[in-house]
Amino acid sequence: MRYVVIGASAAGINAASQLRELNPNDEIILISKDEHIYSRCILYHHLKGIRNLEQLCFVDADFIEKNNIEWKKGKAVTHIDSEQQKIYLEDDTAIEYDRLLIGSGSHSFFPPIPGLREADNVVGFRNFDDVLEIEKRLDHVEHIVVMGGGLVGVDVVAGLLPHKKDVMLVEMGPRMLPIQLDEVAAKTYEDAFEKEGVKQFYGTGIATLNMEDNHVVSVTLQNGTTLPCDLLVCCAGVRSNVEFLENSGIECDRFGLLYDEHGKTNKENVYGAGDVSGRSPIWPVAVKEGIIAAYNMSGIEKSLDDFFASKSTMNFLGIPTLSLGKTYDYDESYTIETRQDEKGNYKKIIHKDGIIYGALLQGDLSYAGILTQLIREKIDVSKVKKPIFDIDYSDFFHIKENFEFTYEEE
Repeated sequence: MRYVVIGASAAGINAASQLRELNPNDEIILISKDEHIYSRCILYHHLKGIRNLEQLCFVDADFIEKNNIEWKKGKAVTHIDSEQQKIYLEDDTAIEYDRLLIGSGSHSFFPPIPGLREADNVVGFRNFDDVLEIEKRLDHVEHIVVMGGGLVGVDVVAGLLPHKKDVMLVEMGPRMLPIQLDEVAAKTYEDAFEKEGVKQFYGTGIATLNMEDNHVVSVTLQNGTTLPCDLLVCCAGVRSNVEFLENSGIECDRFGLLYDEHGKTNKENVYGAGDVSGRSPIWPVAVKEGIIAAYNMSGIEKSLDDFFASKSTMNFLGIPTLSLGKTYDYDESYTIETRQDEKGNYKKIIHKDGIIYGALLQGDLSYAGILTQLIREKIDVSKVKKPIFDIDYSDFFHIKENFEFTYEEE
C-alpha cells in the first residue's frame, strides 16, 4: 500500500506519524512546498528572536528517518488525476497513490485593495519565508503597518516589539482579537500593547495605498487617517490551498476542501484534514483531523465525534488568556456572568438552561480544565448548588452506565 500525504504541517505530519504506527511496512510519501517542519503558531517567536528554526520544529529531528518516510520537500502539487490516482508535481513528476491525504493548508489572503498584490513592500505572515522576508527588511524600515488584529496580526505585533519600530495595528473589527475576546479581555491587551508603543486603530480598515514607484509610502484608512508605512504586513485572513484541485473532481466549496467526520472526500481513497477545509483554522483540530483521517485511510473506522474547534489560547506580554466555545453574539435568553479581581484576573461564562456555551479566562487559567469539559460534553450544571465560577471536579458524583452525569446535591 502506498500512502501519499500532501502538506507538512499539523494535519499532514500527524497523519503521517499515525499512518506509520498503523502500517509499519507500507510506503509513505510526504509532499510539501515547505522545506522544513515547523509550527506556524509560534512563527512570531523567530521574529521576536527567542527561537531558531530548529526550535520551531514540533517533531523530533529524526522524525522523517525514524518513520521511514520519503519526503519530497520544496515541491508544489500542480494537479491531481483522481480517476488514475496520480499526483503531478511542478517538475512534472507523477506519483501514484493508493490512499491520499490532502493537508495542504492555507495561504495569506490579500484583500482587493488596489496595489496591494503588486507593491514590493507588502508581505503576508503564514510561512517561514514570510518571517525571513520581514527580518531581512527590519534594518531598513521604521514605520510598520500590520493589517488585521486577529491572532496572526497580534503575533506579528508581539514579534516586532523587540525591534523598537513604529508599529501600527489596523483592525476593521471593534477591538483587538474580536473573534476570541470580549471588550474587557481585549482592552487588557490593548492597554498593554499601548504601553509598549503600539498605535492601534479599530473599526476601520485600509482604504488606499499611497505608492511611489510600486512602493507603499503611506496608507490612508477608511476614517481618513493617513499612516506612514515602510512595510505593510497583511494578516487579513487566510484562504485554503485548493487551486491544484481544479478539474480533479475532488469537491470543494467557497471555503475549501469538503470532507466528512471520517476525513473522506467525495472521491474514493482521497481524504482531507486541517486548514485546507477553510473551517477550523486552529492547530488542535488540524492535529486530530489528521489522526482521524490516518485511521480511516488504514481501514480502521474512526470519526471526529468530539469536535471542539472553538478553543483559542494566547499569552501576549505575559497575560495568558483562554477563549472557549462561542464568547459573543448571544441573545437575551442567555445568562452572562463575569468575575474580576484586583489582580486583573477575569472570568466570563455564558450559559443557558444549565448548559455552558462559552467562557473567557484571562490571567488565572486554573479553571480551564473543568470549563473545557463542561462545554464540550454539554453537561447540565443546574443541579450544582454553588456559584458557577466555583464548580470543580468534586461536584461530579459519578457517571452512570449510560454515561449520564449525576451530581452530589447539597
